[in-house]
Amino acid sequence: MSETTKYKQIIAFLSMAVIFLLISNFSALRKLDMTDRTPTSVPVIKDESPTVPSNIIEAEKVVGTIVLIIDDFGYRNDAVSDGFLELDVPITCAIIPGHAQSRKFAEKATAAGQEVIIHMPMESTVETLGEDEFKIKTGMTSEEIEWRMGEVIKEIPEAIGMNNHQGSKATTDGKVMGVVASVLKRHNKYFLDSRTVSTTVGEKTMRSIGVPTGRRHVFLDNDSSIVNISTQLNKLVSMARKRGMAVGIGHAKLNTLKVLKGEIPNLLAAGFQFEFASRVVN
Repeated sequence: MSETTKYKQIIAFLSMAVIFLLISNFSALRKLDMTDRTPTSVPVIKDESPTVPSNIIEAEKVVGTIVLIIDDFGYRNDAVSDGFLELDVPITCAIIPGHAQSRKFAEKATAAGQEVIIHMPMESTVETLGEDEFKIKTGMTSEEIEWRMGEVIKEIPEAIGMNNHQGSKATTDGKVMGVVASVLKRHNKYFLDSRTVSTTVGEKTMRSIGVPTGRRHVFLDNDSSIVNISTQLNKLVSMARKRGMAVGIGHAKLNTLKVLKGEIPNLLAAGFQFEFASRVVN
């Protein structure tokens, strides 16, 4: 073999070796590059949104709506009447016109964020005393009824509605209640029938004329003992749970305040809500 041939073979071998090394290094570098580009693990992103305890969720479920109307404000302006304004739930305050504290309490109740309505004196089937200059009677003309209602509305301008004080005779008279309804509609006020007698046509008449209206379901304190008021409140609560909403009427009395003050926190914790009467009339 000539020297020239030998050198050619050596050069060819070395060339092949260099090419092999280059190819090997390129593959290794490519693998390294791909390893750097590919994450070994996917980071976990934690959900930082707060969780709501199950007991709070349960407490926020409304199990019934209770409407409390307290009648006969206006007779007094003392710790008892103030106590109703401090119950921290919506209370509809029904104020009798014409008494020494009527105007003052209407202003105070409104300032406390409570709802004010007129507790309108109406004729009963039995003789009753008081409010004679404001009382609506069955023998009156339409003009007399309209005038008396107008005077009361001027005396208590904060009032956004009305319920009847007594009225077992007047509320059964379609003519009388028709005039009352016309005045309320003209002044954009609602009517809540206290239902002092089962034969009342108040609610029916209001609806026929287009006045927002509702009815009382339970009297809380016809018997003003603590035991009886508690029993009646339980009846109201049961009705609110069963029907979804119930209206109870009480009076500005010490024992009524005591029972409500003791029981309202428990009812709120149990999931009941309290509303003004204006929110449930229709």
